[in-house]
Amino acid sequence: MHYFAYASNLNQKQMKERCPDSKPLFTAVLPNYKLVFTGWSRQWRGGMASIKSYRGDRVRGAIYEVTEACLQKLDRYESGYNRLKVTVFGEDDEPIEAITYIKTGQLEDATPSKEYLAVIQQGLRDWRLF
Repeated sequence: MHYFAYASNLNQKQMKERCPDSKPLFTAVLPNYKLVFTGWSRQWRGGMASIKSYRGDRVRGAIYEVTEACLQKLDRYESGYNRLKVTVFGEDDEPIEAITYIKTGQLEDATPSKEYLAVIQQGLRDWRLF
């Protein structure tokens, strides 16, 4: 099954630690959403990335091939997030069904920590999205 990563799980080292069986496949775009930072993470000491429905915008990310066991591990890491089925578009503009995660609750915008941003930025470099 396909998993769409758009934040810290773009970082291939982190994803390998969380889901050793995951396979990085290709970059993809989620249309009509935007990337936001919201809520508060005690671990990262700042806002956490999520996606928000927003017509005309798009979120760039990447697709991993994952197992159900991997998704169950991600469920534990993504505490405060729910799974969401999305249709993303790969490098050849073909639609791909994928699972991603979206932050739950009524959350205010919040600034992410420098450490959290550094993990995301490394992931963007891993996928040559930056």
